[in-house]
Amino acid sequence: MTADHQQIVKIKLDEKSVVRRNADIEHEQKVAIYDLLDRNQFALCEDPDAGPFSLHLSIEDNRLIFDIRAEDDEQEYLRLPLPVISFRRIIKDYFHICESYFSAIKTASPSKIEAIDMGRRGLHNEGTEMLLERLKGKIETDFDTARRLFTLICVLHIRG
Repeated sequence: MTADHQQIVKIKLDEKSVVRRNADIEHEQKVAIYDLLDRNQFALCEDPDAGPFSLHLSIEDNRLIFDIRAEDDEQEYLRLPLPVISFRRIIKDYFHICESYFSAIKTASPSKIEAIDMGRRGLHNEGTEMLLERLKGKIETDFDTARRLFTLICVLHIRG
């Protein structure tokens, strides 16, 4: 069981390079943030007594930045850059299948929607596993928290 302080209590997405998104993407982002803040497990491997956390996610110079700070944003605990390139293929595939899914829910049969959704969830889980692997030894988190973080990472990749 996770200690009360080992959690994210604030999250900020640096969206300066992101254009306006459609309603489906905005909804996915809001749900991911709400669910993440409602329940998450997040601890620094090097400082297990640190937290609760304010997490700032951004993309800088082809790096995904996890800027982890104290709840009041005053103290920086860890600035973890991860290469964006390692996530590009899976995010591209995920966006493609999401577009298919959002189109299908308007006109396709329930069985086709279900098949596309299974593929969408499979890619999302693959991205989550990749994120967990990249965070290993630095940040300890559970699958559900990593899954919601992967959703937010995808949102940061939406450009015009």
